Amino acid sequence: MTDLPTQQRRSLLIKPEVVRVEPADVPSPGPDQVLVEVSAVGICGSDVHYYEHGRIADFVVTEPLVLGHEASGVIRAVGSAVTDRTVGQRVALEPQETCGRCRQCQAGRYNLCPQVQFYATPPVHGAFAEYVVLESIRAHPIPDSLSDEAGALIEPLSVGVWANRKAAVEPGDRVLVTGAGPVGLLAADVARARGGWVAVSDTNDYRLQVAAQRGAHATVDVSQGSPRDQQGEFDVILECSGAAPAVQGAFESAAPAARVVLIGMGAATMELPVGLIQNRELWVTGVFRYANCYPAAIALAASGAVDLDSLVTARFGIEEVADALTALRRDPHTLKPVVYPRR
Repeated sequence: MTDLPTQQRRSLLIKPEVVRVEPADVPSPGPDQVLVEVSAVGICGSDVHYYEHGRIADFVVTEPLVLGHEASGVIRAVGSAVTDRTVGQRVALEPQETCGRCRQCQAGRYNLCPQVQFYATPPVHGAFAEYVVLESIRAHPIPDSLSDEAGALIEPLSVGVWANRKAAVEPGDRVLVTGAGPVGLLAADVARARGGWVAVSDTNDYRLQVAAQRGAHATVDVSQGSPRDQQGEFDVILECSGAAPAVQGAFESAAPAARVVLIGMGAATMELPVGLIQNRELWVTGVFRYANCYPAAIALAASGAVDLDSLVTARFGIEEVADALTALRRDPHTLKPVVYPRR
């Protein structure tokens, strides 16, 4: 770690609605880790939820926590056993560490590892910091054609890739994406790149306009009627809102044998139309983050099939994390605020 600083700044969530920048030691990478100087970090809805409520489900912030898990950066040091990464590489950070030995990891579903440690999920610190460490295999090199911001947004794009894989979207499929937030927009982008005919539904006219600008074949304002009434049946439903009415409308819009993927985080429990699921033989699943998706997400962004830079609506420094986390409150047109920890 020659020529590297020994101290850094990081933004800590102290309690709901209170963040504070404090000094901390620059971490040293373990044998299989790399030290990354963080370039950019996207704001996710989970960051906002922790900021506002101090918890998500059973994950409770009981001591100061560094938020932020959508990150890119530059490798500044490598561990003694690392041979597949080099100092100076620009990387997108896949913000999870898994055991690699359990049944889920061995089956390739490492996102379901019971010992997973995910950035910004208590008690694991996230990336609103100048430097972080992570396993070298989770630091994915990105080409110079991708901006730092695009590198950070490979993380939510990976959610879209994983959801489309779970849905097995194929050319010609009629795909309904419910919810035009950042994840919904990216899921729609991936579905379109896979050859699907894509409709996006929401109640927010601005976000529907964004979906249309990004190439959605149709948009559905559900305040004017159900997706089924407006656009017919769909072979694939990617439910990204988590809102109970949207979930219900998604099932009603499903064609026989359709694949329904539940992505958005809403109520822990809600009623499902079991009779409809049985009668139409619907295939229903959820998604929990992603596994083995970063290379595909990077390729999609690098090819121009998915435009990540246009999602960024505001930029903030490390002292402005609270402003970044509350940007949507002030501006309903906010899509993806980005924090630059070294500013």
